[in-house]
Amino acid sequence: MIIYQVLTRLFGNDKTLLVPNGTKKQNGCGKMSDITTKALEEIRSLGVTHIWYTGIIEHATQTDYTAYGIIPDHPDVVKGKAGSAYAIKDYYDVDPDLAEKVPARMNEFQNLVTRSHNAGLKVIIDFVPNHVARQYHSDACPKGTEDLGAGDNKNVAFSSQNNFYYFPGESLHMDNIKPGSSYSEIPAKATGNDVFCAWPGRNDWYETVKLNYGVDYNEGRVEHFSPIPDTWKKMLGILLFWASKGIDGFRCDMAEMVPVEFWGWAISQVKEAYPGIIFIAEVYNPAEYRSYLYRGYFDYLYDKVGLYDTLKAVAQGKADAQSISACWQQIHDIRPHMLNFLENHDEQRIASDFFVGDARKGRAPLLVSALIYFSPFMVYFGQEFGERGMDAEGFSGRDGRTTIFDYWTVDTIRRWRNKGKFDGSLLSKEELSLRQFYADVLKLREREPALSEGRFFDLMYQNPSLHQQYVFTRKGKRSVVLVIANFCDAEQQIQISLPKHMFELWNIKERESCSATNMLTGKKQKISFSSEIPFNVIVPALGGLVLKIGI
Repeated sequence: MIIYQVLTRLFGNDKTLLVPNGTKKQNGCGKMSDITTKALEEIRSLGVTHIWYTGIIEHATQTDYTAYGIIPDHPDVVKGKAGSAYAIKDYYDVDPDLAEKVPARMNEFQNLVTRSHNAGLKVIIDFVPNHVARQYHSDACPKGTEDLGAGDNKNVAFSSQNNFYYFPGESLHMDNIKPGSSYSEIPAKATGNDVFCAWPGRNDWYETVKLNYGVDYNEGRVEHFSPIPDTWKKMLGILLFWASKGIDGFRCDMAEMVPVEFWGWAISQVKEAYPGIIFIAEVYNPAEYRSYLYRGYFDYLYDKVGLYDTLKAVAQGKADAQSISACWQQIHDIRPHMLNFLENHDEQRIASDFFVGDARKGRAPLLVSALIYFSPFMVYFGQEFGERGMDAEGFSGRDGRTTIFDYWTVDTIRRWRNKGKFDGSLLSKEELSLRQFYADVLKLREREPALSEGRFFDLMYQNPSLHQQYVFTRKGKRSVVLVIANFCDAEQQIQISLPKHMFELWNIKERESCSATNMLTGKKQKISFSSEIPFNVIVPALGGLVLKIGI
């Protein structure tokens, strides 16, 4: 599974004269219709199998849609002019920003799903279960569906049948965010990042409120799961609603902030109704990984604090390549369930000044992250061209990330699209070369059985002198693939030793000399395929070799 994440609002925006913190009218906004059949075919050509549309569900915004019956949001509780895609305002609706014709926004989304499927791509959308916009209100929920909070007893701080946490008799204080704000919330609700007081700070998720899944945080996280909390039932209804739209999976935001018991209860029912649908959890606590897989029934989990953080440190020269081995060793039993990535909307761009400042330095990490195992791998739109993320868009600021709060454009994507031509004429040779490298690596996973389903063997313990290169093998039925990733910015000649244990474990014959084909270039070279005779290879700077040896 190769996932391509698209921030839908930014993908199709062709504006070049942009105003920091500008309005939709000033800066423009991409539409679902901009993700054309041609665009999807080009994305599929990278080797992508799934597309994750970020920001589909309606969220809080400073843009006025009252003409369409949508209640406006107070600007003091919206981050950026466009608003965060993770401050959900109506779980049952499509964000109006994304529609050519606002009243037809759900139909336009379903057309996007159909186009994606016709292009050979499965569709993933966000499910944001932990928090909602401060002024959440569903005007599109199915008939007979009670809105979140509508039946709450606001005179108590906690009830397992309430959807929110309250501070009875106390109003929300915005003094730490915007003194003199006219926004009123009485009683105040707990803030999304577990701020259980009426005084959120500037760095808190103050634009959101925490949902109540039956956990009483004021009493030491006492759980009240029987009878089933009302929030559980409402969130299951939302999952089933979107599953019925023909999507193929959910990426679940901050899944570990929601009780694992809810996930096991809800996911099992969704999968019973829609077999084959997948669930991806954003989790950052390795101690809870197995719980979310085995009790929560998730299919995949983020590998952020392990492989991502380690590869970033190695690329920055802050860690030794030998440290990569510890990543897979700690999660050896669940590696097929870990989602590998080098960029997403939360992380800084590889080419940004905050990561390594040079897109070429992402090639070696790509070889490792994409080929180390048959785990799924994710690409963030523009990553394949070396998007830098160094604009000061507005609320986001210049932070090395592509904004999720502002109306803006993504420079490399805009030039790649070239108003629907996708002819590469506006891209540099370096950008086109990088995209080709991504395509070559990712498509290897599709066509080479040793990489798509083969066994893995780490060679670093046999090669302790390697500190800027990471070396491993993958075995298929008829071949062994040797991957050498070079994090050094100079070409390197290195010596590699193969351990006898690998040959014994895989029951393959040793040879003093054999032909190996570099799958990235097609060139052949002679190497020793023996535990007795080390061999030398020349590895290109900031790149690597993928050598296929027939068995």
